[in-house]
Amino acid sequence: MLALYEGKMIHQFTHLYAEPRYWVDEKEARKALLGRNGIDNGQNFDYQCYRFGYRAIARSTDSRTLIGTILPSKVVCGNSLNIASPTQENKYTLFICAALNSFCVDFALRQQVAANINMFYIYQLPVPRLTTRDKYFSDIVQRAAKLICTAPEFDELAQEVGLNSHREGVTEETERAKLRAELDGIIAHLYGLTEAEFAYILTTFPIVPETVKQAALAAYRTFRG
Repeated sequence: MLALYEGKMIHQFTHLYAEPRYWVDEKEARKALLGRNGIDNGQNFDYQCYRFGYRAIARSTDSRTLIGTILPSKVVCGNSLNIASPTQENKYTLFICAALNSFCVDFALRQQVAANINMFYIYQLPVPRLTTRDKYFSDIVQRAAKLICTAPEFDELAQEVGLNSHREGVTEETERAKLRAELDGIIAHLYGLTEAEFAYILTTFPIVPETVKQAALAAYRTFRG
């Protein structure tokens, strides 16, 4: 049986925000994916891979507009989650997850959406295209991996990016907050923002605690230059 993931089950960098309510028989799921005349030869489908997913609905009561994470393999999703196709190398999925969960991207998205966040909006977002040779790429991937890989279902992903297992993931809230602040500070530099510009962006998130915003700004200063 495969867990059916809904939007309310995830939050930024976590797939454990709520327990699944529904389950789907894998054989039936594969039949649906194959179509009426399809033959199951054990071929791989997207649900068997790690994928970035985000809530399809943004609410004014949420502190953030885009709320996404990487989903474990072998889960299926309802229509309250929008799912990206798997990448050939999961380190790029981790980078995308970190970038899309950043204050910078969220600020850009807030200028466009009211409630529904379809893929049309995501495709228009200005996301840096970094590779392994670029400055900060490894720093971003490693921090995102420590935030994501906190359960055994992410052991394979952890090992792919240089962690031994999910036991090297970070679950302590203070340390997670520190990693997230560092990601926001680094990503603000990728966009070429001045400190004043980044500080202004942070003021546009009234529901986010001031301590979180100040930590992001302090991280920006740490990674300057």
